[in-house]
Amino acid sequence: MKKVLGFFKKEMMLSVSLLAAATGLIITPPGADFFRGIDWRTLGTLLMMLCVLEGFKKENVLRPLENLGMKLRSRVALSLFLIFGVFFTSMFVTNDVSLIIFVPLTILLFRSGECEQYILPVISMENIAAIRGSLLTPFGSPQNLFLYGQAKNLSFTGFLLHMAPLSVMSAALLIAFVFVLYRKNPKEQIALTHEIEEWKEDRRPQRITYITLFVLVMFVIITRTQFWWAALIAVIAAILIADRKIFLRVDYVLILTFLCFFIFSSSIAGNAGISAFLGRSVAGREYWWAIGLSQIISNVPASIVLYPFSKNFAGLIYGADTAGLCSLIGSLASVINYRIYVREYPGRGRDFIKTFTLISWAFFVVVVIPGWLLSHWKFF
Repeated sequence: MKKVLGFFKKEMMLSVSLLAAATGLIITPPGADFFRGIDWRTLGTLLMMLCVLEGFKKENVLRPLENLGMKLRSRVALSLFLIFGVFFTSMFVTNDVSLIIFVPLTILLFRSGECEQYILPVISMENIAAIRGSLLTPFGSPQNLFLYGQAKNLSFTGFLLHMAPLSVMSAALLIAFVFVLYRKNPKEQIALTHEIEEWKEDRRPQRITYITLFVLVMFVIITRTQFWWAALIAVIAAILIADRKIFLRVDYVLILTFLCFFIFSSSIAGNAGISAFLGRSVAGREYWWAIGLSQIISNVPASIVLYPFSKNFAGLIYGADTAGLCSLIGSLASVINYRIYVREYPGRGRDFIKTFTLISWAFFVVVVIPGWLLSHWKFF
């Protein structure tokens, strides 16, 4: 029993989602259309993405990035490389995965360079980079993946066009933040001694397999093909052949969390009274509702809950992609970042929250109004 309670205490987001699903089923008992309210396509696509990315991590597919980082000698250059490594990779491998890749590397490199005092500010900016970099693409974050899948009239290029202003503005602001951090000596050098694990030649087929499967998943997301289920079967079959142990590493908790919030959202939408309230309250205020509700249940479930009652798609997605800057709970990526840090520095959770909140709120204050203004630019 202690192990079970410990698991649910550790996986707070899952606990909240299970409670939400149970509450939803009490409010609106499941009917004949219960399973239709669950977005199986998003769940299937998420499973494919998580499987492939676990393969990326195991086979160190992004090793060239680590090699490049080792060649940098300036603290400013190294920080910009790591922060924008998160910023750009999050556009393709999701924001949480980009943090899983770069935050441990950041801690390792700054430790080897004997400048650990910069770790917290840099990984806090990496957190921002993950949230703001991932907003550019439909597959950069779970909420983007879900919302893009619902917007049937929105093209891939149209999505990029509307998200680009926020992305460019965020990139410029991150550069400014880095120079503020090193304002006393922007040319200060760093000596790195970390050794990078070499690629194993006998694992080359596996690396090629995961890169190929990644391209397949991107194709499924961009084209919105109705045969996503065939791609899912192909991904599972390929990984069974390449390395079936990958399935033991997949974050099934995230998938189950999504499923629970889909159940909650479907139940809420099926309740006439609550549906009417949200319908009156959310429409026209999607941006602020997304930011506010995300501080309670995180931006992914907030997007799922609010979508059926939203009329302004831009306001909903801009708000969901800004919510992670307000608090740790606002984005699952922030929680993952926190867990990585406290695993390396037990007992320093408060230090993380203090630094994270200070830097994130400084960023939020600058971008929140431009984001609200842009939310009036209709996607379709």
